[in-house]
Amino acid sequence: MARVTGRLQVVATPIGNLADLSERARAALAEAHVIAAEDTRHTGALLKAMGLATPLLSLHEHNESRRVPALLARLAQGERVALVSDAGTPLLSDPGYELVRAAVAAGFEVSVIPGPSAITAALAVAGLPTDRFCFDGFLPARARERRAALEALAHERRTLVFFEAPHRIAAALADSAAALGAEREAVVARELTKAHETIYRGTLRELAARAATEANFARGEITLVVRGAPAAAAGVDERLLRRAIEVLSKELPPGRVAAVAAQLTGATRAAAYALATRGPAGGAEGAQLPDEADAP
Repeated sequence: MARVTGRLQVVATPIGNLADLSERARAALAEAHVIAAEDTRHTGALLKAMGLATPLLSLHEHNESRRVPALLARLAQGERVALVSDAGTPLLSDPGYELVRAAVAAGFEVSVIPGPSAITAALAVAGLPTDRFCFDGFLPARARERRAALEALAHERRTLVFFEAPHRIAAALADSAAALGAEREAVVARELTKAHETIYRGTLRELAARAATEANFARGEITLVVRGAPAAAAGVDERLLRRAIEVLSKELPPGRVAAVAAQLTGATRAAAYALATRGPAGGAEGAQLPDEADAP
């Protein structure tokens, strides 16, 4: 007799507007034996609004490893488990990876009910290239780490997409302008699909200036979309840049090394700084100029 097994369904839920919950998603939540939710209070409110009363089990970044064995046991008993996050599609900067991977490894059926995502929603309205893009999650909270992360992306040709906390958006835009180029096109998508949805467009310089003075920038859920590096940035003589950095690093701190090397070679200061701070003694030996080859 064949072994009866359950099914894990990854269910996308609204990022703001409850009307965006699909009929398939509603049916999956209604039919599940249990819903693994990032925040049971948040999902409980969604279920109440939908007239549902499916049992909930918390599954978040701090307890996912502990929850997985019990959920696998329920799947083995033939139960249907629905996985949701607070908003949007699970696993995209949200918990669920460990559960999905474990379920796949154990041979259980895993299916998805696609739907809302702040990533694709922001790209859809940004008016920036969408044929190739790079989602980098949340930028680091600490300024030094955030700047380093942005410096590493300075030559990324794909459109960049980030999530950002509202209280850090002004600093993130200022750092992005410094690292990626003040004239780089960008879009701040705030409160997507909600009553106060706002789309801010402009250069990183312009958006940073607005964020520093407009209180609304620091409210709600935020997705930042930034145009990728221009093709011209890839035409730098890498050997000359490395040699300039190697020589200058013997006499100057990294910031000055980057500024001078950029002037000498035509590279961006961000790319020069990234090389100046890599490798032994900040030198360029063995370093690789950031470009598309660095992209995952």
